[in-house]
Amino acid sequence: MSHYSRITATGSYLPSKVLTNRDLESIVDTTDEWIHSRTGIRQRHVAADGELTSDLALQASRAALAKAGIAPEALDLIVVATTTPDMVFPSTACILQAKLGARDCPAFDVQAVCSGFIYALATADQFIRSGQYRNALVVGAEIYSRILDWKDRSTCVLFGDGAGAVVLRRDRAPGIIASRLHADGSYANMLSVPGSVCGGQVSGRPLLQMDGQAVFKFAVRALDEIVVETLAAANLRKSDIDWLVPHQANIRIIQATAKKLGMSMERVVLTVERHANTSAASIPLALDEAARDGRIRTGQHVLMEGVGGGFTWGAVLAKW
Repeated sequence: MSHYSRITATGSYLPSKVLTNRDLESIVDTTDEWIHSRTGIRQRHVAADGELTSDLALQASRAALAKAGIAPEALDLIVVATTTPDMVFPSTACILQAKLGARDCPAFDVQAVCSGFIYALATADQFIRSGQYRNALVVGAEIYSRILDWKDRSTCVLFGDGAGAVVLRRDRAPGIIASRLHADGSYANMLSVPGSVCGGQVSGRPLLQMDGQAVFKFAVRALDEIVVETLAAANLRKSDIDWLVPHQANIRIIQATAKKLGMSMERVVLTVERHANTSAASIPLALDEAARDGRIRTGQHVLMEGVGGGFTWGAVLAKW
């Protein structure tokens, strides 16, 4: 018997503190008009002092589990995508597992930056397809506000904090139809946090740095290619996509991707204006919003895609 996985519930969480572009005008040399015209961002959420990535993940996970009607004890697998873990180790997934009270099931982190949720979702899908597991929790959670240089106006205005989660369950009919993942480490210096811990001291510069123009050019090309590749694997056409749920990095990248797909922006789920770039959390945050407000309906095809530091990039095509 063939096994498939299906997204049966979504959940999300955003910290209560909101930092607007107007607020940033008093922190760094920028303006609301400059930020919004180039990125589409108006505001972002920022984690409270003492709030951990696992805390954000916990709230999103509880929401998803409640919608799915699954107790934490019924989980067979937990995968957390994050670039900003609580600590070096144990993994944020293990910390989340303890906070949920979901003992014994395997739990691990995936680090693929802004493509992290795509990588995590594709990984959990394969475990379920193998017949080994029945219920999986996949989470994207980030606190980017703590790895930003708040004096660098080219980067600090782009990111925010948040978490999103989905519950994957075994099903007889395909839910996750196709997924494709890629990476090319030769681009590592274009987007990175080049810091490490050695002998109890921080080595390097543990703050985000980015070549914005280079990242933009790569992202537009890579996303076009990965969409074509994923649709070919599913034997579907661009016109078969009902909803595009992209990584929420920059409105211009999203618009370019939609144009290449021949999609109206009305069929694209957008949260970048209110959430900014929440890295691995951006796709599940957007997915949960569209699922909750009823835009995504049963039987529709949903394409999720993203590019992240590494570079990593990938896409997942799902039937709702």
